[in-house]
Amino acid sequence: MAGLFFNVVIVCVFLVSLSPAASAAPQKTNLSKQQSCTGCHGEFSSVLPAKHPRVAGKDISACASCHAPDPQNKATAKPYSSKLHLSHVQPDAKLDCLACHTWKPGKAFGVKGAKKPLGTLPAEGMDQIRQIFASWASSKYLDAHHGKKNVTCSGCHERKLPESGDTVASDRCLACHGDIENLAKKTEPKDFPDRNPHKSHLGTIDCAVCHKAHQPSKAYCLDCHKNFNMKIRFSEGGASGTAK
Repeated sequence: MAGLFFNVVIVCVFLVSLSPAASAAPQKTNLSKQQSCTGCHGEFSSVLPAKHPRVAGKDISACASCHAPDPQNKATAKPYSSKLHLSHVQPDAKLDCLACHTWKPGKAFGVKGAKKPLGTLPAEGMDQIRQIFASWASSKYLDAHHGKKNVTCSGCHERKLPESGDTVASDRCLACHGDIENLAKKTEPKDFPDRNPHKSHLGTIDCAVCHKAHQPSKAYCLDCHKNFNMKIRFSEGGASGTAK
C-alpha cells in the first residue's frame, strides 16, 4: 500500500506540473499599462528627486502643468525633457513614443497634457523621429554630445520638428557658443595662427559645413589643405579631438 500511495503522489505532482496554472509560459503584457508610467514604475516617487512635490496621475500629462513645452523654443538646455528622453530612448529601452506623445499621422504631434502640439508630423515622420532620437541618445557624434548637455531637438531646430536633410543656421549655434570672433580666439593654432578654422580666408563659413549633428563631422579646410594637422571633434569613428 505504501508503494502504491507513493506512485499516486508522483503521478499527481507530474500532472500538476503540466497544468496551465503551473506553466512558466510568459504572460502577455497589458497594452494599456505600456501607455502609462505606472506600467513600469510602481509610483512616481521612485523616479523623482527627493524634494520633488508629490505627483498624482499615471502618465506624462501629470507633469505638463509644471513642465510644459517651451513655446518659444529658446536655444537653452532643457534638463527635464532631455533626461526624460535619454532614459527612455536608449537602445535597450522598449517604450514607444506614444506612451507620452499624441499623434495623428499627417497632422498634430504633441505631448499628453500639453495645450498645443509640437508640430505636424507626416506618416513617415515617426520612423525618422525614432531614428533621430536613437542617435541623439547614444551615438558617437555631436547630437549625443548635445544630449549629454541637456540640449534637445528644439535647442537647434527651433520651432519645427526635425526632418531628414535639415540643417541648422549658424546664429542658432552662436546663441550658445558665443560670437565667431571669440571662437576664433579659442581655436587659433599656436604654431600656425593663419590656419584657424573659425577665421577662414574664404570668409564666414556656416557652422554646419564642418559640424554635423547626426553624422561624422569633417574639417572643411582639409578638402584642399590635406597636409594640415587639423582635428575636429566627433569626426569619422567618433574621434573626440581636444577642442571644447
